[in-house]
Amino acid sequence: MIPPKRPGVPGVILAGAGVLLGVGALMIARAEARTNKIALASSPQPVAVVRAAAAMYRPSRAYGGTLASWVEARVGPQLLSAYIETVLVRPGAVVHRGDVLATLDCRNASASTLAVRMEARAIATRQRAVADEASRFRSMLDGGFVSSVEVEQGTARGTAEEADLEARQARLEQASIAEDDCVLRAPFDGEIATRSLDPGAFVRPGASVLTIVDRATVRFVADAPETDFDLLRPGTPVRVRVYATSKDVPGVVARRAPGTDLQTRTVRFEVDVPDPDRDIPTNTTGEAHIDAGEPVPATEVPLYAATVRAGRAALFVVEGDGARAAVHPRSFEVKGEIGGSLFLDTSLPAGTRVVLEGRELLEDGDLVATREATEVRR
Repeated sequence: MIPPKRPGVPGVILAGAGVLLGVGALMIARAEARTNKIALASSPQPVAVVRAAAAMYRPSRAYGGTLASWVEARVGPQLLSAYIETVLVRPGAVVHRGDVLATLDCRNASASTLAVRMEARAIATRQRAVADEASRFRSMLDGGFVSSVEVEQGTARGTAEEADLEARQARLEQASIAEDDCVLRAPFDGEIATRSLDPGAFVRPGASVLTIVDRATVRFVADAPETDFDLLRPGTPVRVRVYATSKDVPGVVARRAPGTDLQTRTVRFEVDVPDPDRDIPTNTTGEAHIDAGEPVPATEVPLYAATVRAGRAALFVVEGDGARAAVHPRSFEVKGEIGGSLFLDTSLPAGTRVVLEGRELLEDGDLVATREATEVRR
């Protein structure tokens, strides 16, 4: 038997479908309302700007180098091998020429010197005896008591003894020099830089026990390209930046090599820096700055604001104010750079607003919303 139809079912279905369609329409309308209909290119882009400044630029050269002591000596034995007996100074000690710095255990050398001295004394005694004998033979020759051969033999023995004495005296002098090597003295006024060995260590000829430096005058040593040879004339004023103390000290080019290095094609030069207070540490690094021309007018902008290629700087300048402010790319000749500043040709007027941050996505004519940079990025 077929069940009877329910007249309300189609209506319920149609009503439900209508409700679903209405909800979908509302969701579509809401999504459309949140969609931005304005093109991003037409909205101002936020950028940080800085104003170009009028400046004077003077070309200069900078050379990295080393600050070395005026003289430096590694003190140690030159003739003897021995144990170190005492070391009397430590790094930082101020010493004067002739001061005893260390001593070696040289009992063997002292004994050898004494033995050679005694041998020389014995030979001197024999030499005097032979000389007296030769003198008596010569006096007896006139009376015919001795032959001329005996006189010549006595004279020859005297000459041989004299030569042997001189040889022994030379050995004694050599032994005395070796014995003096047992006491290590300061070769000049200065300061102890390093202490390499302590008492009890065995030291051989040529080994360093202590290093002494004189830094009353410090030498700045650097290499420059061969094209700057004429710029480094002796007497040229130089400013030396000492990295260790973060100070600038004045000086002049004292010496310049007459030729270039065959491998690097560089010229070595030295700047003497007086340091009576001994404030500059040796064997540290520094940088010498030398003016290479006359000051010329320029426009200064932060180095970070431009892209430099082939002697020209590309940057964005802002033209217009308010909602009509737009950027345009410009290119200017580079005069030079110092630190974080770039110096351009004066065709870029002072006071021009230059984009400092946010220029990566900019194109010619883009509208921008500007703000003055509070801190210039270097």
